[in-house]
Amino acid sequence: MIRKVFSLPFDFHLLIVDDGSPDGTQIIVKDLQNVYPENLFMLQRPGKMGLGTAYIDGFKWAIERKYDYIFEMDADFSHNPDDLVKLRNACVEGADMSVGSRYINGVNVVNWPMSRVLMSYFASVYVRFITGVNIQDFTAGFVCYKRNLLETIELNKIKFVGYAFQIEMKYTAVKHGFNVVEVPIIFTDRTAGSSKMSSGIFKEAVLGVIQMKINSIFRKYPEG
Repeated sequence: MIRKVFSLPFDFHLLIVDDGSPDGTQIIVKDLQNVYPENLFMLQRPGKMGLGTAYIDGFKWAIERKYDYIFEMDADFSHNPDDLVKLRNACVEGADMSVGSRYINGVNVVNWPMSRVLMSYFASVYVRFITGVNIQDFTAGFVCYKRNLLETIELNKIKFVGYAFQIEMKYTAVKHGFNVVEVPIIFTDRTAGSSKMSSGIFKEAVLGVIQMKINSIFRKYPEG
């Protein structure tokens, strides 16, 4: 079982959302499904449709199957699977969304160039300034949600498809009155592959946050 591989005390299920990746992801996952038939799943999409839509399709898959706690994380081990337990426990103890935060206790990032650290850190400073919401790591992509939160916030209204998706999910959760808790983690950059950060993604985050804030003034957010 997957939990034995990572020495986790709970039986986690893993869903891989694959957008026709050319690196053989589908073949590897299908082979591993023979080893972990009850724990490993794959959702195949026809092509690149954006990071945000991949997460949303994964969330909908999990909601349909009535999972109580639904996680998002990178699959390159920059997020430590052992931290899944900490995020789950935070939700068991009262959080509706627990965020694996790189910045809640200083800066806990390994193997990133200083330019990337500064861009990531000050992105959250910028979002806090625009939104007035005190989350230290707005762009974090290691998150645990209670199913009720994802059922409430109307996923089809989430507009960002790049890394700003992470910002919009956290901001929307807060606007709905959900309890968002940051859990300290250590983020270790990937040892293989490359970042998908681009000028378009950066522009979406900078200008999109302002538009998100303006739109929120005219939108009603039923409490969860």
